[in-house]
Amino acid sequence: MIRIERICAVCGRGISWRRKWARDWENIKYCSDACRKRGLSHRDARVEKLILDLLQQRAADASLCPSEAAKIIADGNDWHNEMETVRMAARRLQRAGRILITQKGQPVNPDRAKGPLRLRLRKPQIGIEA
Repeated sequence: MIRIERICAVCGRGISWRRKWARDWENIKYCSDACRKRGLSHRDARVEKLILDLLQQRAADASLCPSEAAKIIADGNDWHNEMETVRMAARRLQRAGRILITQKGQPVNPDRAKGPLRLRLRKPQIGIEA
């Protein structure tokens, strides 16, 4: 059996294969019951758009601290509560190939990264035409 990597539609984390999902692996979309219950909302799409807008306003090689987006979303409230929302949006954007999540200037796997992260736009790939 070939196991294709699955990515959670909500949090953007990789989903580990479980034997109980063997017959339904192709239809697995969520990593947990919490993500299944939370689902994706219009707010999640707005957070993704905010991250992309903030990055596009900067120089091409500039990066963004996720806390900057969280502070805008919080609108004067405690922005720390919004950090996981921003991280989830960033993971979804990275999995979609729109941004890179970096640490000390190097791209990292967002499932395993710990500590301060930065977000930056992915540079467009220039293909070689035959």
